[in-house]
Amino acid sequence: MPKKKHLSAGRVPLILFLCQMISALDVPLDLVQPPTITQQSPKDYIIDPRENIVIQCEAKGKPPPSFSWTRNGTHFDIDKDPLVTMKPGSGTLVINIMSEGKAETYEGVYQCTARNERGAAISNNIVVRPSRSPLWTKERLEPIVLRNGQSLVLPCRPPIGLPPAIIFWMDNSFQRLPQSERVSQGLNGDLYFSNVLPEDTREDYICYARFNHTQTIQQKQPISLKVISAKSSKERPPTFLTPEGNESHKEELRGNVLSLECIAEGLPTPIIYWIKEDGTLPVNRTFYRNFKKTLQITHVSEADSGNYQCIAKNALGAIHHTISVTVKAAPYWIVAPQNLVLSPGENGTLICRANGNPKPRISWLTNGVPVEIALDDPSRKIDGDTIMFSNVQESSSAVYQCNASNKYGYLLANAFVNVLAEPPRILTPANTLYQVIANRPALLDCAFFGSPMPTIEWFKGTKGSALHEDIYVLHDNGTLEIPVAQKDSTGTYTCVARNKLGMAKNEVHLEIKDPTRIIKQPEYAVVQRGSTVSFECKVKHDHTLIPTIMWLKDNGELPNDERFSTDKDHLVVSDVQDDDGGTYTCAANTTLDSASASAVLRVVDVPNPPFDLELTNQLDKSVQLTWTPGDDNNSPITKFIIEYEDAMHEAGLWHHQAEVSGTQTTAQLKLSPYVNYSFRVMAENSIGRSMPSEASEQYLTKAAEPDRNPTAVEGLGTEPDNLVITWKPLNGFQSNGPGLQYKVSWRQKDGDDEWTSVVVANVSKYIVSGTPTFVPYLIKVQALNDVGFAPEPAAVMGHSGEDLPMVAPGNVRVSVVNSTLAEVHWDPVPPKSVRGHLQGYRIYYWKTQSSSKRHRRHIEKKILTFQGSKTHGMLPGLQPYSHYALNVRVVNGKGEGPASTDRGFHTPEGVPSAPSSLKIVNPTLDSLTLEWEPPSHPNGILTEYILKYQPINSTHELGPLVDLKIPANKTRWTLKNLNFSTRYKFYFYAQTSVGSGSQITEEAITTVDEVRAVNPRISNVTAAAAETYANISWEYEGPEHVTFYVEYGVAGSKEEWRKEIVNGSRSFFGLKGLMPGTAYKVRVGAEGDSGFVSSEDVFETGPAMASRQVDIATQGWFIGLMCAVALLILILLIVCFIRRNKGGKYPVKEKEDAHADPEIQPMKEDDGTFGEYRHKPTDDAEDHKPLKKGSRTPSDRTVKKEDSDDSLVDYGEGVNGQFNEDGSFIGQYSV
Repeated sequence: MPKKKHLSAGRVPLILFLCQMISALDVPLDLVQPPTITQQSPKDYIIDPRENIVIQCEAKGKPPPSFSWTRNGTHFDIDKDPLVTMKPGSGTLVINIMSEGKAETYEGVYQCTARNERGAAISNNIVVRPSRSPLWTKERLEPIVLRNGQSLVLPCRPPIGLPPAIIFWMDNSFQRLPQSERVSQGLNGDLYFSNVLPEDTREDYICYARFNHTQTIQQKQPISLKVISAKSSKERPPTFLTPEGNESHKEELRGNVLSLECIAEGLPTPIIYWIKEDGTLPVNRTFYRNFKKTLQITHVSEADSGNYQCIAKNALGAIHHTISVTVKAAPYWIVAPQNLVLSPGENGTLICRANGNPKPRISWLTNGVPVEIALDDPSRKIDGDTIMFSNVQESSSAVYQCNASNKYGYLLANAFVNVLAEPPRILTPANTLYQVIANRPALLDCAFFGSPMPTIEWFKGTKGSALHEDIYVLHDNGTLEIPVAQKDSTGTYTCVARNKLGMAKNEVHLEIKDPTRIIKQPEYAVVQRGSTVSFECKVKHDHTLIPTIMWLKDNGELPNDERFSTDKDHLVVSDVQDDDGGTYTCAANTTLDSASASAVLRVVDVPNPPFDLELTNQLDKSVQLTWTPGDDNNSPITKFIIEYEDAMHEAGLWHHQAEVSGTQTTAQLKLSPYVNYSFRVMAENSIGRSMPSEASEQYLTKAAEPDRNPTAVEGLGTEPDNLVITWKPLNGFQSNGPGLQYKVSWRQKDGDDEWTSVVVANVSKYIVSGTPTFVPYLIKVQALNDVGFAPEPAAVMGHSGEDLPMVAPGNVRVSVVNSTLAEVHWDPVPPKSVRGHLQGYRIYYWKTQSSSKRHRRHIEKKILTFQGSKTHGMLPGLQPYSHYALNVRVVNGKGEGPASTDRGFHTPEGVPSAPSSLKIVNPTLDSLTLEWEPPSHPNGILTEYILKYQPINSTHELGPLVDLKIPANKTRWTLKNLNFSTRYKFYFYAQTSVGSGSQITEEAITTVDEVRAVNPRISNVTAAAAETYANISWEYEGPEHVTFYVEYGVAGSKEEWRKEIVNGSRSFFGLKGLMPGTAYKVRVGAEGDSGFVSSEDVFETGPAMASRQVDIATQGWFIGLMCAVALLILILLIVCFIRRNKGGKYPVKEKEDAHADPEIQPMKEDDGTFGEYRHKPTDDAEDHKPLKKGSRTPSDRTVKKEDSDDSLVDYGEGVNGQFNEDGSFIGQYSV
């Protein structure tokens, strides 16, 4: 099976290419080769003195190399030191100092040599030093006393350790001392005060030194500082505490972090600024530390050399200090020497180029020996940093060391020359399968080795030609690159390696896959806290790849919370909380590629309530309220709502006071006098309003006279001789002070009377008696309290009480418009006779009798009211062909005046209503007889009836229509010469001289033969309705054994008919579960193929009534009956008990005989009753008397006379016997 390789990312080609370049130069380990150092300890190796010393040295080679060490330049004989061992197959030294010995004994410079027959490789010089964490020297620290504003430096001077200690200042409680622009720690560990303040006074300024290598912390003696407060501290310009003077110099090595420091003192505290003379500070590598007192530049290079200036500035002046920076460089590689594999007779070159400041010196060694004193090799020639080889032979194999050094360090590199003659070999596994995403580069590996260096060719397919670089890229390491792989790039590729010693080839396979894409990305969401949000992510991928879908939050895993749930395409977060906000990423990964899409979730909610309410600028009529806003919960606050509570007048009720912009946190509030205010604030954003804040402190304003008067002042009389003055009183908040009262004033509007006034308590009404009827008055109501009066109020007009009108409207005239409409006119009454507010005129009208005199009823008067001063009106809905009478009355606020003289009028004829009923009787082969009742409302004199009918075929299509006129005095008509066995539909209506009325329809069928009523008929459907049910009855004509059904529904609705089947051939049915007070439509039909339906009837259920059920348990007769029944039962129980006590002896047997008589059936065990008792006849009839009626035996006993003569009474008195409540015996028999 082919080995798969996946190329999945854009960075892979470069990484793979570099790795393959290196592997192409590596000699396979099965071939002879000089040693190569693979692992070694760092040059500066600081060890923990409490642990064993391990100095690493690992190497490879063929044959495997042997190892040796030097210490401080001389051979280190490990066999002579029992504490030193070398790991098997390795050069790593282990020095066991934990059992005995000291780390200081093995301090020195170590170098490892790995050697085999082809040469020797050496390690770096490894300087081994044990770490040190020395104690502070004991010293006596005098307390420091300063005046407020002076500067101070608290020295740390930590002991010199290896590596250097990390310094920090803390107190006795191990709490870090706070630092600021005024107080800070310098790079040397000292604590600098630009100026001291009284709060700096303390006795535990302690400098700590932490030595990370040994995990120890050393502590300096505490320093005591006391700051004396001075009345006034003299301000002063800045001066530098460090560095001293105007100039200083700083040297740093290339690649390190450059740290420049300036700390100044002064009052007020100076601010530090940094600039670079003749240049700018590097943007991405410059950082400010320690409140800008330290400038740091990372990865410095020679270009960062120059003059840097720090400026200290306060209100009294500024000073500057220039730091000259020089960047030196330890040696660094430009070209490091690489291993050479040559075949006999070939040429080659080793190059060693390095740079530094100052310029490093290059020296060469061969097999660890300076080349100047090494054995001479005619194939090599040294030219400074280059060694050239020509016509090499196997003896030319060796390891060369290049050393580049200056005063700041050195570089050492091993590179071997290995002379081999080897045919090509391909190191890439055969039949490797590469899978690549379409439109991405494909790199097919062909790692090889050979000496001389083989040439590489690639072929596609079995018979393809060599691939060229017009489409493909052929790398020196043998890799074939397809820059943009397409579907047609799929196939088998062959790599062929050749040199003069032979040829090797290898096949690899390439498959091109579709890319993974997210076709439905999650979308930005804004949700309210507590709600649910869903993100959708749909992925499309190559069908041969199985993607894994992972959801991330802020590039990390989802919280481990059951509120987060995922399925194939969705992430659902329920009960969203504030912490759930962030970026959610859907990541789809396959073995070859990945795709991701992100969406932001913003969690919003109503704001948190404001807090820290404070009242300031408290005046008589205003106060300033300030507050601190709560969290806006990711939705900006748009406004603040301020409410107040009046604890004096309306405690517990909050009222709106003001609204301010969401950017404000203060408001100037207008206040009313004599109010005990408390305030609260609510914040509002686009989501909603916050909870109220805590209430502010209370503030009581001073009392003042009212600044307003009552509103809604009215004057209306309730009687003809009074005037009732009402108003809406002021509330406590509006009273402005104690003792609220009202001054009520009135006078006649049209007279010259003076104002009459009265002062009343805090009420809302005052009645003036003895006024003339319906006279206009001017009224004023003024508020006052203990402080004074409110402003003078405006007068309003009112009227004293009304009385009934005195005069009836005159000249009443009636004009009949049509048979259902009449117009009435009248003259208005004199205004003074109204004696009140004219509300309108009222017409009373009624029907005296119908012109046809057929219907005489109880007179029912109808009323129409016409508002205002109208003098005419229309009377709609009149009955045609009827006599009416009417009168008119004037109406005011008190009531109606006298009626006008009755006026009569007559309505003309109209069209009649539909005939009251229509039924078809006596069907024959060719005739049908119609019977009907006249219209209930003829609305005139009937002139004739119109009958129209037409046949209906089996497909319910209508035939030709026949018209027939019938005299008005007829109520029965027979149609002859009809078709036999034919259904007809009839349309029937009446006419007057005005026109035709509404029609009634019916259907009927002529018979097949002389047998009557082949198709039955249902008529006269009636309903007797109650509150929730109705009894439906009908008349039926036709054959027997017909199944009826009743259909019903709410009248006038579009709902479908509800159907109930009638059991048997009854002609009545009860409908239940109806709604009270509802009109229903009903019809009756017959089941079957020739089904028919009656005409519809409408009925109305009765209104819902209160339950009239009576609790029977509270009725006297029932209680008496129950008492009588109880007494009867008691008497029967007593009689039964007495009869039992007078009974005979009942034989009882303890146990059954071993062979009981099968003729004797014992009591049934399941219910305690007796089975059938049978007696077997014997010669001694006296000894076997039957058991007397009513006797009982236990369920597991039989009874014989010879076994017991005891009676049940005797057993009843025993300790084991007792009687049930009904007198029956229970218990255990014993003999």
